[in-house]
Order: sequence, then structure tokens, then C-alpha cells
Amino acid sequence: MGIYTMAIFCVALLCAPYPCLQCPLGCECFAATRTVKCVSKDLRAVPQGIPGYTRAVIITGNNIYRIGPDSFNTLDNVTNLILSNNGISEIASHVFSVLSNLRYLDLSCNRLALIHPEALSIPGSPLQELNLSRCLYNTTSLTDLTTALRWGGLGGLLRLDLSGNHLVLLPPGMFSHLPSLQHLLLPNNSLMAVYNGTFSGLPRLEVLDLSHNALSTFRADAVQELARLGRARVLLSRNPYTCSCEILDFVVWLNSSRAVVGDAETLSCSSPQEFRGTRLRGLGVQTIGCRGPIQGEVAELSLQTSYVFLGLVLGFVGMVFLFVLYLNRQGIQKWMVDMLDACRDVLEGYHYRYEIDSDPRLGHLSADGRLGKVPGNARFGQAPSDMRSTPLALDSCLVQIPTDTQLKQVSISPPVDL
Repeated sequence: MGIYTMAIFCVALLCAPYPCLQCPLGCECFAATRTVKCVSKDLRAVPQGIPGYTRAVIITGNNIYRIGPDSFNTLDNVTNLILSNNGISEIASHVFSVLSNLRYLDLSCNRLALIHPEALSIPGSPLQELNLSRCLYNTTSLTDLTTALRWGGLGGLLRLDLSGNHLVLLPPGMFSHLPSLQHLLLPNNSLMAVYNGTFSGLPRLEVLDLSHNALSTFRADAVQELARLGRARVLLSRNPYTCSCEILDFVVWLNSSRAVVGDAETLSCSSPQEFRGTRLRGLGVQTIGCRGPIQGEVAELSLQTSYVFLGLVLGFVGMVFLFVLYLNRQGIQKWMVDMLDACRDVLEGYHYRYEIDSDPRLGHLSADGRLGKVPGNARFGQAPSDMRSTPLALDSCLVQIPTDTQLKQVSISPPVDL
């Protein structure tokens, strides 16, 4: 009897001050830990009737296709929500907006294909940890997630897990709206490169995990992006690094005292074959050398850059020349007119002299100063014999008059003595 009384007393303690409500079908409710579990019960939707005292809800291993705004109406006290491995493919708008105390959300191992831009929006931004590992179905879902992170108002998020999503690239500025983020986990993806702006807007980042990806090298802009993370601890192991001239910038950064790479001692070359297994830390230019194809590519790129630069310089000089011509267009026009006038005067002078030299009438003068008639049988350019035999008077001069007029003899009288 005493044992039975004691059992009733314990049950009363577990239920107080919360009433012992009926647990939803297919779930287990634990009043002591304020936890509800609905594990592998083939549920088609989020069960209704979860007790209001619940702080942790675990719904896993079911077949829930969609979660909507009415899925968690009465769960304003929930701080931890685990919805992993349920086959969820769609998250509607403001699904979690009523969970004003939510701190941890786990959506891992689902097949998210459609994420509403405001799916993660929660007033007051209480969410601190978000697990989205192995849940993105395709590249469209990555785009939707980027928009949801931007419009979700997740200013208080501290940890984001995107591991195992087969990500090939990350959109620039994808995490720029998460200013409080401290842990960014991206292992077990297929990331091939880090670009400028990939991790911008993360001033408080402490851990960046890029291990188990497809990173073969880090170019200069990628090294600068990692350097901008400050003292954040970066994990880069299990990547197929190619030890060529392109990786030298990364090796220099890796050997510097400012680089904080937690697994730097495990980084090694995967190719080419002669460097396979060689540690990246301490690797030098003399060790790698520059291979022929790579050196040729660098030389070709340098030549193309030189041609582009030369073209830009010539284009700039041409623009300046045209601008100067435009500013001096009036002076240039006046100079051209003056040059044309000068050329015209010169040509007219030559033409005038040619007409004088070629006129035959100026060479046949009569004895009395008149133009003689040229006999018909006289050769062109020869004066008649009588004109050649008769000299001109020394005291007379000729005055040239217009064509087809006679030349008159002007007598010069001797000076008169006063």
C-alpha cells in the first residue's frame, strides 16, 4: 500500500505544475524533461495536440511532405525543434514565426526543394543554431535558401551547418546577413573554389570548416578572402590539392604567422604524382618549380594582358587627340582656309606668268611701235624679217595694254633746262 501511494505521489510531482495532458497519437511525452518524441511512426503531418509545456520536440523518421504555418501553432514554449529525416520537401512562409523562444532548429536529412523567402522568419530573431546538413535537393533549393537567409532576419544566428549538400559553389554574399555567425560548417560538399566575397559580412566568425571538398588550389583572390577572416580557425583537410605554381600564394599564406589553419599539418599534395603526399606547409618555389604548360599559360595570359593594356592606351590617346581637335575646330578651320587661299594665289601667279610667256603677239612689234601683222607663212614664235632688221628706238618705251589692243609708242622728250 505504501509503495502504491508513493507511486501516485511521484506521478503528481512529474505532472505539477503542468496538467497531464493526453499525448498525441504516435508520440511519447515526457513531462519531467518537457520533451515530446514522435520517432518513425509513419506520420504524414506534424501531430497536433502536443502539450503546451513542451520545450523540445523531436519528430524524425516519418513521411511529412510539407510543413505549413499551422504546424506549430501552440508551441510557443519550444526551444529545440528537431525535424530531421522526414522527407520534407517544402517549407511554407512563416512556419516558425510562432516559436518565439526557438533556439535550435534541425532540418537535416530532408529533401528541401522549395523554401519560401520568409520561411525562417521569426520575430525577435531568437534562433541561434540551424542544422541544414544533407537536406538541399538541388541548386534551386540553394538559391531559395540564400534568399531565406537574407530575409529571415537571423541576426542572432551563431551556428550554421550546411555539410553534405553536394554544393559546388557558394553565391557571393550568401552569409552577409548573418553578422553574429561564429561557426560555419561546409564539410563533405563539392566546393571547387573560393571566390571574392564568398565569406563577406562575417566579422565574428570563429570556425570555418571547408574539409572534405573538391578544392584543388587557392588563387590570389581566394587567399585574400581567407585572409579577411582574421583570426578565424579554418579547416582545410581532405581536399585534392594540386601542387603547381597556382598554389604558391596559398602556401605563402599558409606559412605566415597570421594564418590560423587548424589542420595545416595534415594538408598535402594529391597531384602531380611526384609530389603526392608532400606536405603543403613548408613547400617552396624551388620544390615545385613551374611546369611547362602552366608557364606557357602564364606567358600567354601576360601577353594578352599587355595587348589589352596597349589597346586601352591607344584608345585613350585617340580620344584625347579628337578632343583637342574638337576644342580647336575654329582655329583649324581658319588655318585650312588660309592655306587654300595661299595655294590659290600661287596657282594664279603661275597661270598668269604662263599666259604672258605663251602669248606670241608680245614678240612682234613694228618699227613705229605698233603691233605688226604676222604673215601667214611665218613660223610661230618668229618675227618677220623687216621687224628683226629694224631696231627699236632707244628713246621710247612700251606700255602694255589689255589683249587685242594696240601698243602705243610714248615719246620721251629730253629734259628741259631751266
